[in-house]
Amino acid sequence: MWTHGNAPLGEVNLHYLSAGSGRLILFLHGFPEFWYAWKDQLAEFSRDAQAVACDLRGYNLSSKPADVRRYEMPHLVADVLGLIRHLQHDRAVLVGHDWGGIIAWAAAALHPEAVERLVTINAPHPNVFQERLRTDPAQQQASRYMLEFRNPDAEAKLSAHCYSLLSAAVLGEGLRDGYLDEEDQAAYLDAWSRPGALTGGLNYYRAARLGPPDPAFEPAPDLPPLRIPVPTLVIWGEQDPYLLPSNLEGLERWAPDLEVVRVPDAGHWIVHQKPSLVNETIRRFLEREPFSPSARPADFLAQ
Repeated sequence: MWTHGNAPLGEVNLHYLSAGSGRLILFLHGFPEFWYAWKDQLAEFSRDAQAVACDLRGYNLSSKPADVRRYEMPHLVADVLGLIRHLQHDRAVLVGHDWGGIIAWAAAALHPEAVERLVTINAPHPNVFQERLRTDPAQQQASRYMLEFRNPDAEAKLSAHCYSLLSAAVLGEGLRDGYLDEEDQAAYLDAWSRPGALTGGLNYYRAARLGPPDPAFEPAPDLPPLRIPVPTLVIWGEQDPYLLPSNLEGLERWAPDLEVVRVPDAGHWIVHQKPSLVNETIRRFLEREPFSPSARPADFLAQ
């Protein structure tokens, strides 16, 4: 049975779905999705764990602060920690895609005591991504859309003609290839149409000042080093047109207990394209023993 819940976390309320019992596995979606992105994972992992997928702040049925600054990373990480406590757990396995994965990277680095294991799916490590945006022409070109998302007219463009641009980018291939259907499309259109939801999602880009260098936009500040002292799995669809596989280079510097699974025939929406592969890969990772701490580089242990 799937149970809808609401977590009051001070300035925001987070809507979530929960199923099953046992260790907590918390699923964090990206832009422009909502809890529904993880329906196949909820069905799979609720068999032997408490599987929870939330609407991040700004999305669907969760609170949507008006102040762009309330979408800065400390608030997003605090939401994750607060939701874990609300669910009466001390820590969780975090699974994040896209923005949800970036939040999960930060939570694992800043609060490893609350993160049992980390799984990110087509979500670059923040330090690696910042370097790619500054130095890699291919990633800079792939990320030009982020600057468009920061423009004041982004909501009008993305919502025009019944969200045709978002539908094409997020749902188009799935509807053509049959791994998404009209019921899925209706659920997404309903979530996007909620008052303030589109602005809430776009405010993540605005608050982080995310995007390639451009004189018309304020650059993002330098990030602190975000080293990950917990077992980490990265799943990456290599056909992602937005986040290139070059973001995998040098990851071991940041996460010594690291497993990377590349999927050559999947793209950014791999969670929808290949749910069985995603589920099997996560389950295998959760069952393996952590790497020996003695194998971690001395410079990591010294931080």
